Amino acid sequence: MNCATPTDFNFSFRGFKCRGGNTDIHAHGWGIAIYEGRGVRTFHDPLPCAQSPIADMVSSYPIKTLNMMAHIRYATQGGVSLENVHPFQREMWGIQWTFAHNGEVPKFTQPKNPQSGCGTTEVPMLGRCTELIYLPVGDTDSEAVFCAMLNALRAEFTTLPTLPVLYEAIQRLSCEIVRGDEKETIFNFLLGCGQFTMFAFSWPGAREGSKVWNGLHYLVRTPPFKTATLKDVDYAVDFNETNDDNDRVAIIATKPLTHLENWKEMERGQLLMFDNGLPYSRPYECAGIERCGRGLSSRSFPRTEICPNQYAYNIPKLLRRLTCKALGKNEGDDCSVVWAERAVDLGCGSGLSGAQFRQCVGYLTGVDLNPEMAKEARDRGCYDRIVVGDAECILQKEHEDTVGIWGYDFVFACDLFAYIGDLRPMFNTVRKSLGSRGGTFAFSAEIMNESLDESKEEGCDAGFVLQSCARFAHKRRYIRSLVEEFGFETLLSTESTVLRQHDGKDVLGALIVLSLPSERSMSTAMRGIADCRHVLFLSYQDSKGGVSLENVHQFRRDMWGIQWTFAHNGEVPAMKTKVDADVSSTSRTDAG
Repeated sequence: MNCATPTDFNFSFRGFKCRGGNTDIHAHGWGIAIYEGRGVRTFHDPLPCAQSPIADMVSSYPIKTLNMMAHIRYATQGGVSLENVHPFQREMWGIQWTFAHNGEVPKFTQPKNPQSGCGTTEVPMLGRCTELIYLPVGDTDSEAVFCAMLNALRAEFTTLPTLPVLYEAIQRLSCEIVRGDEKETIFNFLLGCGQFTMFAFSWPGAREGSKVWNGLHYLVRTPPFKTATLKDVDYAVDFNETNDDNDRVAIIATKPLTHLENWKEMERGQLLMFDNGLPYSRPYECAGIERCGRGLSSRSFPRTEICPNQYAYNIPKLLRRLTCKALGKNEGDDCSVVWAERAVDLGCGSGLSGAQFRQCVGYLTGVDLNPEMAKEARDRGCYDRIVVGDAECILQKEHEDTVGIWGYDFVFACDLFAYIGDLRPMFNTVRKSLGSRGGTFAFSAEIMNESLDESKEEGCDAGFVLQSCARFAHKRRYIRSLVEEFGFETLLSTESTVLRQHDGKDVLGALIVLSLPSERSMSTAMRGIADCRHVLFLSYQDSKGGVSLENVHQFRRDMWGIQWTFAHNGEVPAMKTKVDADVSSTSRTDAG
């Protein structure tokens, strides 16, 4: 649990402890770690949580905290004993670190029956680690992973890392732990590093022969509060009576603890940083928390001051300027000309991208998967409408619900494609959203270094690769193929733009502005012709153009290596004098 104000955990723990041997099989011990200032209060018991007198005491003890974690154990590695009970705790850099894990990690699996006194337990080294400082006390893979991560962090940093740097380091270590054993690994953990901050990582899965899915879900309770009912025990609380407008609580659990609340399952490979009762998934968001003075704090270890320009989120400004340049509009920050009637910001986050494009758009919609980020975007006041959900699904549904009524004439995505591998469905959906009226599609993308040995990179055959930082990079030629496939035209693009920093190095990518001609302006209006064979017969009576061979239907053109044919009956005033520059008409008729 991570909170904006000191909050007791009695409600959630009441239901959670029932899963320790009562409503679930996790009966091999339990533990809890509660941060209080710089200290941490811990309770551990090898008894089932549902039967533990210590758990009964804790559940009735109204301890208030900003940050805490609890764990009930089902032993798959290591015996049922006190030393194997989570959460595990270590001091590093003058900070109390805590760790709880659900799953199995093959790289850190210990011998089933280690002989007492025969050597030490092997702990693999991660990252830049060359010396083992932290060693496991028990014989679980979970504690071994925790020690390995701390050893790697200690080896990498000589001063306290800032939150965005720490986020990227933990993401990199998590991917290293999973790499090579992706199918066998189940790696869901909580990592506490002080009174304010908790990290949660999910690599979900089911054990062999089991139908039980092990992942992580989270929920954020914000005003206005409602009544919540526990799943594991008949108990409910109306939080509107116990909380006020300053409260905000994030709950992370393997399975949802309550009925009828908006629990969200974490994605595979996703790392979230929780602070102040909110989840953050982007380094520049973590940097914002750091600048608020809520980073790592130690009385015995020097801090690293965050560079004012580091992690500055410049993609929205750069993309707006490029889009304005492509459309021949004012590129300056004082742009006040509205050149898009209806626009949608895909992956709007906290609204920084919407703030950049606001003056250029008549009606602006923001879409984000994270409800907390969507709330921040709404509070920023730069959107006319906020929609919570998957960007592609939202666009598809709106297209189906409003076809023929209205669509968008501008779609932009400032940092979304780094979280999507296959972009084809997104391009298809954006094309449908713009199709009825045409418009502009602008986005950023991290570009894959195509000189890499592609045979070793997962997904490269599809034109993209999942990097060690758990963000996707795409091939330029893959993006170009999508542009051509869906009928877009490239207005303007950049070759090597610094999108962000990773491990102190610039990450290069591309900013791309595309145009989709409107259906009305396209002389190739045959896009509605079915993909089948046609035999067209037409008797011709002159109404536009003379009686001559060039005016006789059917008209035929080659496009995309395909023979297109067209026949028409009627009059089209708008086409009376039109001549398309790309597909020239040899006929003087409106049909031609």
